[in-house]
Amino acid sequence: MAETFTSATNGPDDDAAFRSRLSFDLDVDICVVGAGLAGLTVALEAARLGASVAVLEGRHVGWNASGNQLGTVMPGYSLPIGELIERVGLEDARELWSLSKEGADYIRSVATEEAMPGIALTEGALEVSNVDAGETLISRLQTLSEDFETEVEGWQVDRVREQIKTGRYFHGIYYPKAFQIDGRKYVHGLAALARRAGARIFEDTPVVSIDPSGIRKRIVTPSARLRASHIVLAGNIHLGTPLRRLSETLLPVWRYAAVTEPLGARLTDAISFPGSVTDSDGIDHFRIVDGDRLMWASPETTWDARPGRFGPAIRHRIATVFPKLGKVAISDVFGGAVGVTVHGMPQIGQLRKGLWVASGFGRQGLNTSAMAGQLVARSILWGDERWRLFSPFELVWAGGTTGRVAGHLIGMWGRGSATAAGALARYREGARAKERIREARVDEANRQAGTRPPPPRRPPVGQPRPVRPQPPIPAEPPEGATPAAASQESERIRDGSV
Repeated sequence: MAETFTSATNGPDDDAAFRSRLSFDLDVDICVVGAGLAGLTVALEAARLGASVAVLEGRHVGWNASGNQLGTVMPGYSLPIGELIERVGLEDARELWSLSKEGADYIRSVATEEAMPGIALTEGALEVSNVDAGETLISRLQTLSEDFETEVEGWQVDRVREQIKTGRYFHGIYYPKAFQIDGRKYVHGLAALARRAGARIFEDTPVVSIDPSGIRKRIVTPSARLRASHIVLAGNIHLGTPLRRLSETLLPVWRYAAVTEPLGARLTDAISFPGSVTDSDGIDHFRIVDGDRLMWASPETTWDARPGRFGPAIRHRIATVFPKLGKVAISDVFGGAVGVTVHGMPQIGQLRKGLWVASGFGRQGLNTSAMAGQLVARSILWGDERWRLFSPFELVWAGGTTGRVAGHLIGMWGRGSATAAGALARYREGARAKERIREARVDEANRQAGTRPPPPRRPPVGQPRPVRPQPPIPAEPPEGATPAAASQESERIRDGSV
């Protein structure tokens, strides 16, 4: 399956004729701008519910981040669960979390081998900690299992290291219902399903302008015009000039991933866990693919670059975390830009009557794009009002170039802090291990000493030392006694005969 991770293609040949450029005027119920994961999910679900749908894509299906991700599917959002509760309260946080689980369930129901051959679904995801944070782990497990009804397991250090043979990780949270899929096959599989349901997908069709006023909104492309009752903005940072207000609410972040050459038994000696692994600081994200290859995501950057430049950095990172693997050969490097929101939540909802947004999925996971597409389609056609749960997370300007610089510096600081914290945790663990060895050696020496009398113990600090008895001072010899007689008298006193 090495071809799975080569550069993105337009998908199966029988789909190509249905994804040509829009060259004629068209009227539809719903126009979706952007043929990524969220946009294609809106198109698929709306078409299944009987609406006429057109998807406009400036390049081709899944060309950016949607077609270049690791394929991990699990519940939750980028915003930490504690901060989510603080922002919206426990009840709304539960509702939002439930929606994220619905998104994961949706992907599982759609991404089957029958519908998407070669989707290569594997089970389980593990979030590992770079520091020894057992108490924090227990608190989070209780929140997830009791308050948010999510199936999770806490793994102790020994179990984590039994599966992932490195000393860099400590405790872990295991999500048994999380899973992984081939991300590129999924995005192209969505396009095929949407087309079969009746949606029309037009590639190489950028949007020149949008007029959202009136009952029938107007969209202008380079070669045609389109009218629709509803417009769904499902693009990313590349929405362009007509939608700059939306694209500027997203901080562009690039992340690249590499796939190694086949590693054979070397890989199984280093990693036994079959699912995906992420660290608690968001630096490392990796999993086994094709049986003996390793797919590994690099740290983020706020500046665009050629993917090939990140191959050596990822190879160095793999060797740092898994010294047993050493310097591995890289087969492919791929990546794309995602839009990260200031508040850490996706942007989902209605901007004005008939104008919808489903965006801001950077760092969110596949489940949120699926949930958003399903929710927006049902909101338009069924009147589902749950999109209002995302109302507290409004469009916030991301700061332009200044925001990118700040994001880059914050990212560097965060990675540096995480590295330092991890190094300190490993140092403390090593110091504790050395102390245990020293204590064991002392105990063994005492055991082997057997019946030897214990060495004299010093009195505790602050207590007087015992006074050793001193011999009595001899009395002065009687007046007139000779020196010899005095000496004999002293000897008798010392001997105790007097």
